Amino acid sequence: MKRGKNELAIPDAKIIDKIYLVKGKKVMLDRDLAELYGVETKRLKEAVRRNITRFPPDFMFPMGKKDFENWRTQFASSKEDKQGLRYAPFCFTEQGVTMLSCILNSPRAIAVNIKVIRIFTRMREMLLTNKDILLQLEKLERKVVTHDSDIQLIFKYLKQLLNPQLPPRPRIGFRRQGEQDNQ
Repeated sequence: MKRGKNELAIPDAKIIDKIYLVKGKKVMLDRDLAELYGVETKRLKEAVRRNITRFPPDFMFPMGKKDFENWRTQFASSKEDKQGLRYAPFCFTEQGVTMLSCILNSPRAIAVNIKVIRIFTRMREMLLTNKDILLQLEKLERKVVTHDSDIQLIFKYLKQLLNPQLPPRPRIGFRRQGEQDNQ
């Protein structure tokens, strides 16, 4: 299969691993996006600050102090490294990632944005599919709960059919004088 002009050879898993849940929203961090775009995080933040009107709070927000401290304790392996997080990162929602393509106009940035948006879309579709399955299971569970006694009776009869009670058989063979059958 031939790759289009705007497609990159970045594995989907690499992008999915960079999507986090912060403040109940699926976001990507500035440093992860900068890495994918092939630019320095500092340059990405500069471009965003120059175009801050394009990034309302539902597109991009700085990670809060509490979230940032939790982040650093969860992901930092040493005090020196801190996963490269000396300052609270910008968190970009799906719409914020899309808006980045307007201010980072390199072919690589455009290709990365297309790939990221496709992954966000697939994740949303999977969530909706799983939600539909969950609703169907809940509906089925409600039906089963109301029919519990009927189902238990069916299982009881099935068990009796599979393991029938056999009447005791008389003993066969030699008996001594005075011995009786144990029936």
